[in-house]
Amino acid sequence: MSSMNFSSAKQTVKPPQRGIFPLDHDAECKPFKEKYLSCLKDEGDKHYLCRDFSKEYLQCRMDRNLMASEDLDRLGFSKEATVENAVEYDKSKEKGGYVAGKHIDGRIKWWFQR
Repeated sequence: MSSMNFSSAKQTVKPPQRGIFPLDHDAECKPFKEKYLSCLKDEGDKHYLCRDFSKEYLQCRMDRNLMASEDLDRLGFSKEATVENAVEYDKSKEKGGYVAGKHIDGRIKWWFQR
């Protein structure tokens, strides 16, 4: 029995935009990673509050050739990219019992059912 191939076109795989990221086998940047992850945990996954730790971790990886050297401003660490006065969504609608889509009455007809 032959294998079934439903696609006649050749499939191509695209590499990641910024290249590959080798693993840190020697744990050279592990302390920086641990500080960043600890900050994320302490701050409730608010990444903008842990920005400095993220910057240190990426700089460590660049210094040890674990990623391509790149200007940190281009990676989102410029003064213009700084998050200030961020307001978290309080989920007040959800706490009040709101369920997305539940307010729609009746069945929706698709374009081919009209």
